[in-house]
Amino acid sequence: MTIQDQVTSHYVSPESSVIAKAILEAVLVPLITIDIRGQLLSFNVAAQNLFGYRSDEIVGHTIHKLIPEAYPAEHETFLAEYGKAESCGVVINEREVMGRRKDGTIFPVQLSVSAIKTEGEPLLIGVLFDLGKQKNIENELRIAAAAFETQEAIMVTDAGGNIVLVNKAFEKITGYSPEEVIGRNPRILSSGRHDSAFYAQMWQSIIDTGNWRGQIWDRAKSGKLYPKEVTITAVKGVDGKTIHYVAFFTDISLRKKSEEEINALAYYDTLTRLPNRRLLVDRLENALASSALSQQYGALLVIDLDKFKALNDTRGLEVGDTLLVEVARRLKFYAGKINTVARLGGDEFVILLETIAADEVSSIQFVEKFAEKIRSVLAAPYLLKQITQYSSSSIGVCLFKGKADSVNELIKRADMAMYQAKDSGRNCVCFFNPQLQQSVESRAVLEADMRIAITHQQFQLYYQIQVNQGQLPIGAEALIRWNHPKRGMVSPAQFIPIAEESMLIIEIGLWVLETACQQLAIWKDCTQARHLSLSVNVSAAQFKQDNFVEVVEAFIKKYRIEPSRLKLELTESIALDDLDIVIAKMMALRYVVGVKLSLDDFGTGFSCLSYLKRLPLDQLKIDQSFVRELKDKSSDAVLVKSIIDMALNFGLDVIAEGVETEIQAALLKTNGCNSYQGYLYGKPLPLEQFEALLSVSEPY
Repeated sequence: MTIQDQVTSHYVSPESSVIAKAILEAVLVPLITIDIRGQLLSFNVAAQNLFGYRSDEIVGHTIHKLIPEAYPAEHETFLAEYGKAESCGVVINEREVMGRRKDGTIFPVQLSVSAIKTEGEPLLIGVLFDLGKQKNIENELRIAAAAFETQEAIMVTDAGGNIVLVNKAFEKITGYSPEEVIGRNPRILSSGRHDSAFYAQMWQSIIDTGNWRGQIWDRAKSGKLYPKEVTITAVKGVDGKTIHYVAFFTDISLRKKSEEEINALAYYDTLTRLPNRRLLVDRLENALASSALSQQYGALLVIDLDKFKALNDTRGLEVGDTLLVEVARRLKFYAGKINTVARLGGDEFVILLETIAADEVSSIQFVEKFAEKIRSVLAAPYLLKQITQYSSSSIGVCLFKGKADSVNELIKRADMAMYQAKDSGRNCVCFFNPQLQQSVESRAVLEADMRIAITHQQFQLYYQIQVNQGQLPIGAEALIRWNHPKRGMVSPAQFIPIAEESMLIIEIGLWVLETACQQLAIWKDCTQARHLSLSVNVSAAQFKQDNFVEVVEAFIKKYRIEPSRLKLELTESIALDDLDIVIAKMMALRYVVGVKLSLDDFGTGFSCLSYLKRLPLDQLKIDQSFVRELKDKSSDAVLVKSIIDMALNFGLDVIAEGVETEIQAALLKTNGCNSYQGYLYGKPLPLEQFEALLSVSEPY
């Protein structure tokens, strides 16, 4: 007979009641006794430990204090059922309820209630079991089961390294079923890519720290190799000895592929698959460091294909790309695996040579032969889209030794040497020249100063008088001058070429044009100047601007000047490209806007009657180079006479510049030239001095 059987006998004597009470106190299971109204009569030690109440704190209270039923009416029905005589001696209710401890915490309780019949009212005995710990264990088991069947593969081995447990993700990744691997060593997954030293280091980490994390290449059942991210943990028993090893791993093939693609985009050219500038810089940094240790020379070669743009324009971009791929192939083949071949962009390639020689002379000789070989290799014919194509290259070379110079400085020097090769006629090799660098740096400083000059209004216009055969003023040429705050007056011959290369000439030309129009507006109220025309030089780049005609027209309207007083001097180079577009612009300027057009420096460029007769010009300007050596019966005299006769036959005015002597003026006049400009009549002068010159001249 169980304890519960003893305390739930049908009939209990008073003596037996005392014994039963002692038994209840001794039982380790939480037990309580209540009457049919739910009042607590006894509360054993185990119940006190469960609920946190002392017996004297809880006895006399109702069961509701321990078990706050959600539905009081239902609870009362249960109590009434307990009081029925026919139910005495059996367990009439077993259910899960919620208990409430003294501190207010709620926890699940399994409650079994039995009734015993006493001399008075029935006595109810409740047996309580704490379900909280059991539920926590169940939940932990559910969580563990769910975690075990995740997408991450799990493999458990015993202390000897034999597999004892795997999950479904393991089977999916490796292709092995549990039956095929349990009891076997994980070596069946080995790819053969890792040596014994790798595994020795891995196991040493597990022994020392209890875990290891890293990447391993393994082999699936199909034979396919795949990379995986692995974490191995040693599981120790209560005695501190390892009883199991648990390995968690994931297949990172897709991640590896993505990393490789990202790496390729970051460090390699997409067309040629050569290293790009970023990777070249990294390797050049390493080369400089190695050179500093070995004291060996290295070299950087910048290779640019000659006239590559023309190939793209005539044959198309697809053919151009095919040529670039073939050039890359040839460079890689000849340069070899130990040297870096990179593509900087466009048609520009780089070869990095490391560890050439310890002395400079030997290094130069080696690189010179190497570069010449590269040049000849690239000059060999190409078969592009079934058509034989020829190409050449310009190569710039810069030697280095140690880390005296930065990576960017070396690339810049090799680049300058390459441009020197182009300037030397293309299809040749040039070594970096320090004097060239000094010249380039000076030009760069001057260009930077020029940008400041535009914003700080350091430019000003000088005016050189133009006269007729009677030496009376008929106009002036506006000439730009730069008064630098530190350099002083900077020659136009020095800064105009730089302005044209940097395209600053467009912004500068716009300022000259507007300033000239503004001055013509002021001269409208000046007796000595209101009849003058003002000539303005227009660069080819400025003339090619799509809105050039509109800009000229806008300035004329803004300053309300007579259009015919403005004369635009154009160079012959504007007619070299898109002649029809040039003629259309000139027609609009002359016949719509109303300005005069003069062809400057005639005879020094590509003068051709075929286009000269088509250009809507007002004037030809004889270049000063012909006037300077002008003598009677000289070749220049014959040429000048021919120019004047031709211009007059075309109905054009002629003006000669650079007139410095009376003899030159007389010969020009004799040959029919009707306008003159030069030091004989006046130098280029600031506005105030020019206007002072006009005041002493006879009016037109």
